[in-house]
Amino acid sequence: MNKILLLEDDEALALGIDFTLQDEGYEVKRCSCVSEAKKTFDSETFDIVILDVMLPDGSGYDVCKYIRKRSQVPVIFLTACDEEVNVVLGLDIGADDYITKPFRVKEFISRIKAILRRTEKNNSDKSDILKSEKIVLNTTKLEAYRNGCDMSLSMQEYKLLLLFMTNPKRAMNREEILDKLSDGSGDYFDTNTLSVYIKRIREKIEDDSSNPKYIKTKRGFGYEWDLEVEKE
Repeated sequence: MNKILLLEDDEALALGIDFTLQDEGYEVKRCSCVSEAKKTFDSETFDIVILDVMLPDGSGYDVCKYIRKRSQVPVIFLTACDEEVNVVLGLDIGADDYITKPFRVKEFISRIKAILRRTEKNNSDKSDILKSEKIVLNTTKLEAYRNGCDMSLSMQEYKLLLLFMTNPKRAMNREEILDKLSDGSGDYFDTNTLSVYIKRIREKIEDDSSNPKYIKTKRGFGYEWDLEVEKE
């Protein structure tokens, strides 16, 4: 049974989400404030974390940053803050998805299931080390390193990096990349979101993100990992 940490201070909404998730077979641990969520996350193991943004003692963004320093567990923001700047901020600090209120229950559940499927698939991959100059990807531990230092990627950033490093020297169009990021559905990501992910990854892997040597833009088409990749 997958275990979910839910941080939501609206008690009525939290109860409704809790009931829906339990009805789908998930175990849910509810928290209503930042301090409680951090304490709970440190004391238990979760398969996915769902965070509200506006909370009585802080922000869900703070919780996401706290989690990303310790874990690559998938994080979903569930919030009424639907302006583009808020969505981009959520993705930039390591969230895997951003769902705005009010939301459709079936879509909400589908997104959770899609993220869990991707996580389970990545965890079941064969033990492999992928290396491309300064970048090393450990597909067993779902970790990425640059010059030996952990890059602390979100699950979506990791998955995108894995996609590029398992398809080196091959130009991929945006539609293909988006389909693979969303398990073939193409429903949850658009080209703007992809651009954000590419920008964030370049900032973490490139010496000069304005003049990238790993991920090259193929103007009017998509992107290509431009260096050789070795398996160890």
